[in-house]
Amino acid sequence: MLRDGKYAAWFRTPRGQGTGVVHLAEGRISGSDSFFTYGGSYRIDEQRFTAVLTTRRHAEGPPTVFGLDEVEVKLSGVCSGAIATCSGTAEQAPDVTFEATLIYSQDEVQAVDARGAVVKLNADKLPKGLDGRSRSRHPFAPGSLGSERNRP
Repeated sequence: MLRDGKYAAWFRTPRGQGTGVVHLAEGRISGSDSFFTYGGSYRIDEQRFTAVLTTRRHAEGPPTVFGLDEVEVKLSGVCSGAIATCSGTAEQAPDVTFEATLIYSQDEVQAVDARGAVVKLNADKLPKGLDGRSRSRHPFAPGSLGSERNRP
C-alpha cells in the first residue's frame, strides 16, 4: 500500500528522464528536483492509486520531460511494498506518455542501544612503529620517481 512519507522518484517520457524527491502526506503530493517543483493530490484504493500532479519551474535549466514548464499530469498506478509505479499523460502534451517509479525512503535510522554502540579502544592492536609504507621519503633521493625525472 502507498504510505505517507518521502520517496525517491525516477520519471521518464520518450523525450527524456529525470529524478526528484516526492513527499506524500494525507492525500497531498509535494516535491521537487533541481529545476521544478511538483504539487498535487492522490487517492488510494488498496494497492492501486490515482494522482493529479502539476509542475512549476523554480530555476533556469533544461526543458521538462514534457517539453513544457507547466503541466498537469493525471496518473494511475500500483504499489507493491516500498515501490510504486505509475503512468499517465498531461492535457498540455497528450501525445507524451509519462512513467514514474517511486521508492519509499526511510529517513529515520533506528536508535542503537548506547551500550552496543560504544567501542573500546585497544591500544595494543595499533601499529607499533613506522613501516615502509608510512615512512616519508625525499623526492630526489636515488631510486625515487622524482630523481628519475630530474636526470640529465
